[in-house]
Amino acid sequence: MTDPLDRESLRARVATAIAAELDTQERVLAELGTDLAPLLDPIRALLTGGKRLRAAFAYWGYRAAGGPEPAGLVRLACAMEFFQAAALLHDDVMDGSDTRRGMPSAHRAVAALHGARGWSGDPDRFGEASAILAGDLCLQWTDELYATSGLDPVGLAAARGTFDRMRTQLMGGQFLDLLESARGWAGLDTAERLASARRVIRFKSAKYTIEAPLLVGALAGGVPEAALPALSDYGLALGEAFQLRDDLLGVFGSPQQTGKPAGDDLREGKRTVLLAYALDAADAEATETIGALVGRADLGTEGVEQLRAILARGGAVDRVEADIASLAAAARSALAVAAPALDPTAALVLGELVEVCTARDS
Repeated sequence: MTDPLDRESLRARVATAIAAELDTQERVLAELGTDLAPLLDPIRALLTGGKRLRAAFAYWGYRAAGGPEPAGLVRLACAMEFFQAAALLHDDVMDGSDTRRGMPSAHRAVAALHGARGWSGDPDRFGEASAILAGDLCLQWTDELYATSGLDPVGLAAARGTFDRMRTQLMGGQFLDLLESARGWAGLDTAERLASARRVIRFKSAKYTIEAPLLVGALAGGVPEAALPALSDYGLALGEAFQLRDDLLGVFGSPQQTGKPAGDDLREGKRTVLLAYALDAADAEATETIGALVGRADLGTEGVEQLRAILARGGAVDRVEADIASLAAAARSALAVAAPALDPTAALVLGELVEVCTARDS
């Protein structure tokens, strides 16, 4: 069966369009001289990979309205990938991540270049500043791609509010993630911890990964207004399930598959649903171990294994898996409500994407 991400050769066409856009932007910046490679090369490297999920949801949201694919739709879909790149570039700086997709993260790569060339100043600070600027460039290009996609201006105007809201709310979600890690969960009960973790999931991941790209496409394409609430429900449920799978992979995933070191979320002190369930089931000794190890930047293999054992034996993993299954079912139910108003092929692909988002190892 064809991977739904490759229907209509979408993934390959998005990759081609991204490369062409980067070539265009490099020509714009050529006026500044030949010194911008340390700024631009990490962007190109990051945008070379990825699942293209956000592009797929924008594309199939538009196609859900029916009719042939218009010129400019792939360009609109690419805007979502540039936005994702901006988020990842900034996120890696905030989290102090060493790798991304099996390669050095942008700020680490630029810091290494700084050191190798013997430039003055702090290599790490230079790398971080460069990655922030690279993320800012991607944000600028996100807006440019949207505005110059070539799609019907009436449709773009209809979707503009959702597009703008997506970008604004992600920044707030990123801050919530930082805030929850910084202030911790002391004094909160399990229900409050879960509510806190799920709020971060909704605004840092679920909305901009699935719901917003899907609705931007649907609004731009002219999907009937009556179908939009169900599409939103589908996107939010599937987006949360997607992030819950990410949380499991962040602790138990293979570095060869995820492209990040094992247990990275534990080192970063991420306040996840998985951790909330673990604390709910933990005895005094396990609670003490979690408190002592989670958030330690120097957490080694032994500490990661200790925490994995606590998470597994306390049933936290099983509870997250149950949540993923429940949310996937909710997404399918919501899609079934919207489906009568949607193009049948688009509805089929959106159904197939439920499995792509929830049954994955990277």
